[in-house]
Amino acid sequence: MARYNLAGHELHTAWILRPYIEQEGIPGFDTMSYAARRASVERARNAQLLKLQQRRGGHKAYRQARKNYEKSDAYIHLTQRERFKLVEDVADKIGLWGFARLFAECIDKLHFDPHKTHRTVEEQAFEQVVSRFERYLSNINAGSQKSYGIIVHDNNETVAKRHTLLMRNFHQDGTLWTRIESIIETPMFVDSGLTSMVQAADLCAYALRRFVENKNTNLFARIFPRADKYGGNTVGVRHYSSMSCSCQICDSHG
Repeated sequence: MARYNLAGHELHTAWILRPYIEQEGIPGFDTMSYAARRASVERARNAQLLKLQQRRGGHKAYRQARKNYEKSDAYIHLTQRERFKLVEDVADKIGLWGFARLFAECIDKLHFDPHKTHRTVEEQAFEQVVSRFERYLSNINAGSQKSYGIIVHDNNETVAKRHTLLMRNFHQDGTLWTRIESIIETPMFVDSGLTSMVQAADLCAYALRRFVENKNTNLFARIFPRADKYGGNTVGVRHYSSMSCSCQICDSHG
């Protein structure tokens, strides 16, 4: 991150990879210093905000533009190619973490029936990830020393209440697939801006979504090797889709 002048800033993949149209209107942007790029983009953005403020009925557009600018402010000194390279570099690092295991549930809403599962898409995904994490801990607990796990969750007040209650139910009654014996407590909710591992999980989620929705393999291929495997199959990541799906996730899941 320091190499890209982003030390101490949050790695928010979706905001990093968005096109910043202000950069396209600045002549010679690629050849400028980081400081000059930032100053030029800030001038362009301030001018746009002023224009929206003065436009009749432009209050909603002004608020949205201001929000967008705040979310992407840390990255405006980087060209789009540099921002792509930044995310690719981090994905490569994640892919080399031999100690790490990736767990994820990718649900195609066209094939999901909440009336059958009696859960929302979000609740189903959470239950699946919890179940796989528990099974992973059970698999590595074959020795004499028992390992325990804890779930660290990006903080969101609405989601926090719902997932805390779900986790309490899982501890009491188990999930549909397993009892919970190795995951302690309810999820710990943290500010993603202060927690680099949650930011790494955000990158993995982005890569998986781009793969299942757009067949984009660039980031996916870099992080998918970290998906948990058991008995020759990739069990940590599942694509809930049609029975005929033959994507790499479905094929490797067995």
